[in-house]
Amino acid sequence: MGKIIRVTGPLVVADDMKGSKMYEVVKVGKMGLIGEIIRLEGDKAIIQVYEETAGIRPGEPVIGTGASLSVELGPGLLTSIYDGIQRPLEILREKSGDFIARGLTAPALPRDKKWHFTPKVKVGDKVTEGDIIGVVPETSIIEHKIMVPPKVSGEIIEIVDEGDYTIEEVIAKVKKPNGEIEELKMYHRWPVRVKRPYKQKLPPEVPLITGQRTIDTFFAQAKGGTAAIPGPFGSGKTVTQHQLAKWSDAQAVVYIGCGERGNEMTDVLEEFPKLKDPKTGKPLMERTVLIANTSNMPVAAREASIYTGITIAEYFRDMGYDVALMADSTSRWAEALREISGRLEEMPGEEGYPAYLASKIAEFYERAGRVITLGSEERIGSVSVIGAVSPPGGDFSEPVVQNTLRVVKVFWALDADLARRRHFPAINWLTSYSLYIDAIKDWWHQNVDPEWKAMRDKAMGLLQKEAELQEIVRIVGPDALPEKERAVLIVTRMIREDYLQQDAFDEVDTYCPPKKQVTMMRVLLNFYDKTMEAVDKGVPVEEIAKLPVREKIGRMKFEPDIEKVAVLIEETNKQFEELLKRYGA
Repeated sequence: MGKIIRVTGPLVVADDMKGSKMYEVVKVGKMGLIGEIIRLEGDKAIIQVYEETAGIRPGEPVIGTGASLSVELGPGLLTSIYDGIQRPLEILREKSGDFIARGLTAPALPRDKKWHFTPKVKVGDKVTEGDIIGVVPETSIIEHKIMVPPKVSGEIIEIVDEGDYTIEEVIAKVKKPNGEIEELKMYHRWPVRVKRPYKQKLPPEVPLITGQRTIDTFFAQAKGGTAAIPGPFGSGKTVTQHQLAKWSDAQAVVYIGCGERGNEMTDVLEEFPKLKDPKTGKPLMERTVLIANTSNMPVAAREASIYTGITIAEYFRDMGYDVALMADSTSRWAEALREISGRLEEMPGEEGYPAYLASKIAEFYERAGRVITLGSEERIGSVSVIGAVSPPGGDFSEPVVQNTLRVVKVFWALDADLARRRHFPAINWLTSYSLYIDAIKDWWHQNVDPEWKAMRDKAMGLLQKEAELQEIVRIVGPDALPEKERAVLIVTRMIREDYLQQDAFDEVDTYCPPKKQVTMMRVLLNFYDKTMEAVDKGVPVEEIAKLPVREKIGRMKFEPDIEKVAVLIEETNKQFEELLKRYGA
């Protein structure tokens, strides 16, 4: 047991801490506040405290727990709302009211609830780490697989019958090769700063289908991939992440509200329980874990919340599920690192951030991936990480954005100007990019359409051509352009308004399946080809702009029937034929 000698905000220095270890969890002061040792100097320990330190005095005791900061992994995670160190907020509220008392703890998983366990192994079976010994229907959407924890293998010498058990009851006993008996419960603990092991990392060849046309067609995310959404205030980062949480084809979602404003997190907490899972019609919360660590909560817990979230995501990945992790926002996490670094009196790097900011960001995003999990039977799971970045004043040259861009493969640049023009999602198609396009194109070609990549590249080329023409238009006006260039502007406007813009509040347009995305793109590119043909044959651009089919193309995103969208190709061809006849071409 040590004693406090100095308190500076969330940082506490304690003496007489001989025998303590780095990243050990300690109880600080008479209130028993939770803290973590982040530096050792002789007998002195420097501790970051995950709770408000006001009122803590030098001389008060510091007690080591001997364990590192860990999370509980087992049935009861889904539908839960935790703070940054996995304390269940609803239970803390029952204990202390609307304001959480300091030093208050509660088990992360319910100890009294009984879960219906069905064994999948029998006495005498040989098991290894990652093997499934039984299943629990945690929610009506997700079946929770009870696995042999890492570093445990041997022979099953005891297993319970099918029935209802609490997570504290022993459900199996394994005799290890050295003769030791390991008792298995439905849950185990895992240190948050340690990656969970797997057999093999796979290349990112399967897209994470989100139903958002801008993302899926132009700046695709792969399962097990990493993406960043930087953007200024009000450009739609949180709404984009809500859409991805709701519609992406991940089976489980972990949403980390890291340092966000309280009212934004309140919206998430109120909205998520009301959202319906589009695949099953059940509440979306049944496959979601929420971690709420708002800007008025202690800074140090903000730093831990990211690791808590990704460890939970890795656990569901190990069951063979595809998991989407939303971190909103990593800028606030970096600010927490900066504050703690400043109090440690470390040499500041760029803009006051610690010199190790880049390696911390890389360490976090590197835990994403699509993997073959541990276990005798082959299971494939993935963790896709989507981090929002909130640069001050929308400045993408600041350190957090730049260091994030070095490690992520997808960059969705949100543009305040597009948001002001009511263009949502406000992803700027000229500055965004995805490095997964070539890796996932085979999946699109085999499962959706063999011309997907060619059509995407053609549309992208047109949008870049439009940007060049807009520069000329600003100088000389649109009337000075040749007919062909004016025709390009008509078609690119259609791509922007009828394809890239998507209405999150329209029940049809909020999600666009891959087949419909490809059909819509084919309709637009067919219109472009016919337009170029007609202009070459002397048809004025004004006449093309008046064609009735343009209005129908504008409304196709609200049409649920893909066949009716495909019919627009024939209709376009017919109207162009009539137009050409009229002009004798």
